[in-house]
Amino acid sequence: MELEVNNISLQINERQILENIKLHVESREMVGLLGPNGSGKSTLLKNIYRTLKPDSGWVSLQGNDVNQLRSKTVAKQMAVVRQESTIQFDFTVREIVAMGRFPHRSSWQSNSSEDEQIINNTLVRVGMNEFSERHFNTLSGGEKQRVLIARALAQQAKLIVLDEPTNHLDIHSQLQIMDILKSLNCSVLTALHDLNIAAFYCDRLYIMQDGKLVATGTPEEVLQPSIINKVFNVNCEVMIHPKTLKPHIMFLSAQS
Repeated sequence: MELEVNNISLQINERQILENIKLHVESREMVGLLGPNGSGKSTLLKNIYRTLKPDSGWVSLQGNDVNQLRSKTVAKQMAVVRQESTIQFDFTVREIVAMGRFPHRSSWQSNSSEDEQIINNTLVRVGMNEFSERHFNTLSGGEKQRVLIARALAQQAKLIVLDEPTNHLDIHSQLQIMDILKSLNCSVLTALHDLNIAAFYCDRLYIMQDGKLVATGTPEEVLQPSIINKVFNVNCEVMIHPKTLKPHIMFLSAQS
């Protein structure tokens, strides 16, 4: 098992943000984390990648408590793509992707020939090789996301954790990002807003509401009208799409 979240709970300013959350991600599995705004998805991910520390429970990576591991050890095993993509300094695309090699070398070392090959291969894989000398802040939203995913890939971690990687992107860029993630030979845990994208790409889903897990299972098991209606406060119908053979949600109206 790549990742296991063991009954973690967290209060912030005396408000219960997470309550007894349990989830796991198996090897080479894509797992989606769903829920309305404010349900606790981002807070849960921050506990997983150690920006926050839970009040109780723990997160284990390859069987080891992440909060007991050195930062470099964690970075070799888990790569993170956060929701915020602001880069303060105007690095080139290649420089940002090269940052993914930091966990594998000493701070004083320059990139080895192996590092350079990994960077080149990663840029090609996400379709950003021709942009390698462009400055990050000149790119479109979709291009920036591909660069940040490339940086994560350059870490060569077995697990990638992403917080809303398709947020604010057009549909072409959304599908492009998800195709890249689905093609990876590693485990993926990603928070998503689009239920149909989650249904098509994810092996399993967890749905959160008010800091609690309210449903878990395959897309077919979880994406039921009764669950969607209750959690997202919308009226909908769910069908199995004749071409994809995956659940497809048709939204009818918002509940008053």
